Amino acid sequence: MLDHDIALDLTFQALADASRRAMLARLAQGPASVSALAQPLAMSLQAVMQHLAVLESAGLVRTEKAGRVRTCRIEPKALSLAERWIHQRRDEWEGHLDRLGEYLASLPPEGGLHEDSQ
Repeated sequence: MLDHDIALDLTFQALADASRRAMLARLAQGPASVSALAQPLAMSLQAVMQHLAVLESAGLVRTEKAGRVRTCRIEPKALSLAERWIHQRRDEWEGHLDRLGEYLASLPPEGGLHEDSQ
């Protein structure tokens, strides 16, 4: 359970940054070099590498170096843990809201008691 929590924490920490989410969105289209990932971002190549290190440590990205080119690939299965967690929370809250709706529907109309007594 603790490993599961740590992995989930790392995933959400990695996803918390807009630049890292932009990199993942680009990698969802297919593999890309580090320089291609850096091109649309207003940051140094060193900063891009630091962001990639966070994504790699979370298991969201895998990189391979061939010669002087480092190619990055998304690891879509790594997102499934976060997806399951979000889905479970959504199911819980939908259940809570359904029960609240049923309770509210069972209440007498507002002011109904006062209108009958007039």
